[in-house]
Amino acid sequence: MFLTSGLIAVLLMVLEWTRPGLPTPLRPICDPRVLDRFIKEARDTEAATRGCREGCGLAEPLTVPLTSVDYSIWENKNVQEQAREVQAGLSLLGQAINVVRASVTNSALHSLIENSYNNIRSIGQVLNSLNIQEAPSSTGGSEDTWRVTTTSELFRVHTNFLRGKVRLLLSSAPACNQDSS
Repeated sequence: MFLTSGLIAVLLMVLEWTRPGLPTPLRPICDPRVLDRFIKEARDTEAATRGCREGCGLAEPLTVPLTSVDYSIWENKNVQEQAREVQAGLSLLGQAINVVRASVTNSALHSLIENSYNNIRSIGQVLNSLNIQEAPSSTGGSEDTWRVTTTSELFRVHTNFLRGKVRLLLSSAPACNQDSS
């Protein structure tokens, strides 16, 4: 159910944006309710993994982005620098969630984890639709990262990253601030 609603929202936005005759993306892509939906689904997965005791362990620690934001540093970065940081973080989260998706044997969690992986990819597509270019796949080691040892930690980072850096980037994206009169 979560997978369907999230993908439908993104699909409708992309279809509207790609409709012939429209020179720029439409406002609904910037609608904060879309990100709120992704955050809610991330929280649901986080809660489900918190209670999982069997079949959801990690074989080895996974690298994830730091979620803390120093607002004075963040505000001094240009949008492309912010976008590179967010895209690098989304890439790390996507890789980590993909590892978990392939290794979790708890069938009740598998669909939630699959949905989380698809949501990370959808958020990347939303950023691309706002002319926020995807970062190269290798981050060059300049991003701040840390390692998680449980699926619960991974999905807590996922939730916090969406609530923090992704929300900040989308709220300041030039395409989302056009015609804000």
